[in-house]
Amino acid sequence: MISGTLRPFDKRIVEPKSFIMSLQEKFPFRETLFLSFLKPLDLASRILLCYSLGMDAAIFLDRDGVIIENRDQYVRCWEDVAFIPAAIDALCSIRDTPFRIVLVTNQSAVGRGLITLEAALEINRRVIDHIQAMGGRIDGTWMCPHAPEANCSCRKPKPGLLLQAASAMNLDLPRSFMVGDALSDLQAGWAAGVREAILVRTGRGNHQSQLPQVAELPPFHTFDNLAEALVHICSQVSCT
Repeated sequence: MISGTLRPFDKRIVEPKSFIMSLQEKFPFRETLFLSFLKPLDLASRILLCYSLGMDAAIFLDRDGVIIENRDQYVRCWEDVAFIPAAIDALCSIRDTPFRIVLVTNQSAVGRGLITLEAALEINRRVIDHIQAMGGRIDGTWMCPHAPEANCSCRKPKPGLLLQAASAMNLDLPRSFMVGDALSDLQAGWAAGVREAILVRTGRGNHQSQLPQVAELPPFHTFDNLAEALVHICSQVSCT
């Protein structure tokens, strides 16, 4: 059964050319043959076809400032990790939803030479282990280790992390959400084509929400914490 508001998803399926391009790498086929099959289908059949191909909606989460506290001198070791109150409970609340839950995090401390890549990966692993031990779920983690001056394609606000995750995990970006505590998180989500990008006031979020640049951005929702953001997401779509 398909439920929830599917307008962004519908648009992509109504335009089968873009739909095909988004699936080519995962599902190789002759494009002209598939288009001739897809075009006669009504909208409901197209939606069902996309579901049958196994594409999942995701909730992309920044790590620092959303799940754990930011540190002025970066999170360099496990002793620097402090979970934001109620973040774990919030993650547990969506454990049984159909969303894939994906961390996308900039960790420029690696590129700045402050910690090793191995240390950063170990911190991520322990964060995920703790979430899972408490009853939550994280389905994937993508990290940018580069310093800003590297001008890489994966450091938010660029969409590289989300695009990599979408390709590897077969995610449907127009049905997905991005939650972060920085405007760069929202910009990465919009650039990747997610349905909605949401700011939380934890971490840097309260300060970021008052920056002059906000006036230049598309409208977005702001919530006090991850729990409120997830309630909002589940109010927009079916979370069962």
